Amino acid sequence: MSLIEFPLLDQTSSNSVISTTLNDLSNWSRLSSLWPLLYGTGCCFIEFASLIGSRFDFDRYGLVPRSSPRQADLILTAGTVTMKMAPSLVRLYEQMPEPKYVIAMGACTITGGMFSMDSYSTVRGVDKLIPVDVYLPGSPPKPEAVIDALTKLRKKIS
Repeated sequence: MSLIEFPLLDQTSSNSVISTTLNDLSNWSRLSSLWPLLYGTGCCFIEFASLIGSRFDFDRYGLVPRSSPRQADLILTAGTVTMKMAPSLVRLYEQMPEPKYVIAMGACTITGGMFSMDSYSTVRGVDKLIPVDVYLPGSPPKPEAVIDALTKLRKKIS
């Protein structure tokens, strides 16, 4: 049996020292492993769904969409949130493990949008229900804007 040599592992340097905190190390490891929860109630979710396709390739950023809140650490709220859906959204957020992050996507999610004036059942901002880390305006926002919001969230995490 022949031994395989790994030249990179054999090289040691006596002058190299890495100094960091455990919190910084765990935040660094989270940057490339955000798992978003699929939650959409309107047209903004169609734009989010286009990110999963081959044109924008959401997976290359290390983002694997999940359908279970117990396996996700990021929730992208997309679309109008009504009073009837509010308890379900809060329950999903509470089931997510810590640390958890929220991106509010679209005008209807952030302010209630065009439905906030005439409808009594529209929540006028998802930040009244759950804490929001990044706001993504637009109606609906483009997939490039979603990628930009994820970049801003990564900067916030690091």
